[in-house]
Amino acid sequence: MIVYSATKADFHNDVISNAIADKILARFKARLGHSTSKSEIESWKNSMMYMNNILSDKAIPSNAGVSIEYKVPQTSNRIDFILTGKDKNKADTAVIVELKQWTNVKRTSKDAIVETYLGKGEREVSHPSYQAWSYAALLYDFNETVREENITLRPCAYLHNCDANDVINHSFYQAHTKKAPAFLKEDSRRLQDFIKQHVRYGDVDNIMYRIDHGKIKPSKNLADKLVSLMEGNPEFIMIDDQKLVFETVLELARKSTPENKQVLIVEGGPGTGKSVVAVNLLVELTKNELLAQYVTKNAAPRAVYSAKLQGTYTKSHIDNLFKG
Repeated sequence: MIVYSATKADFHNDVISNAIADKILARFKARLGHSTSKSEIESWKNSMMYMNNILSDKAIPSNAGVSIEYKVPQTSNRIDFILTGKDKNKADTAVIVELKQWTNVKRTSKDAIVETYLGKGEREVSHPSYQAWSYAALLYDFNETVREENITLRPCAYLHNCDANDVINHSFYQAHTKKAPAFLKEDSRRLQDFIKQHVRYGDVDNIMYRIDHGKIKPSKNLADKLVSLMEGNPEFIMIDDQKLVFETVLELARKSTPENKQVLIVEGGPGTGKSVVAVNLLVELTKNELLAQYVTKNAAPRAVYSAKLQGTYTKSHIDNLFKG
């Protein structure tokens, strides 16, 4: 779901006329049914001015598409800014920009985690490059249009108030900045060059509309990886009634339609294997190209199963399947 969409030219006019935040807010309320915080509205006012400056380069086509606050499928997260168009080979491309208002950032000893001041104190948060890349990965994993129509996703991060290059682009985070480069306060020209490299021509084929209306369907790559990871964990083997419940759920899933939904409630005390069945179902339903999530109020089992299923596959792919 896209909150705001326009061409680069129309976006420029909305920024210059100081109407951009009001327009985003009006469409935010219309699409999501509620308002948002004053801090987010202020961030729109500030960040969109910086993005307008970046896009002012005439080599970036005026009919490139601008999408703001795109809701990532299967999550409550929103992508700050997407520019769509065609690259030098006329291939459809979407540049994903994660925008940050941060001024100061500290390095941590945790992979893809930094520390910055948010709200009323210092907090550990995802590195912006990891965040931008994970959004692109989720779009690819769950949007059939992106995969089948070969829409290229180019993630990056822009910290327009920050000059902590020694932290954000430290070698410790290189695995993530290589996938999604991070541009800081002094990097406006570099960000322009990055965008010009990937968006040479305008969006004449409604790229974001096609993505937004694309079928939400897990990729075969995601399903195959889940299956291979499960095979290496003997604790996920089902026995006795667990197998019966598993097969019953699959039968109901095959019968289920939007008009004829199915619900199965399974009762059992601690240690009877309800969670083992649930994880096996998560994998099997995903393999069958059905959307599935493991949802629990308690964070502990989510963390345990997510950790067990992580191998060569990236954390964000697995974590997206486990929700609170």
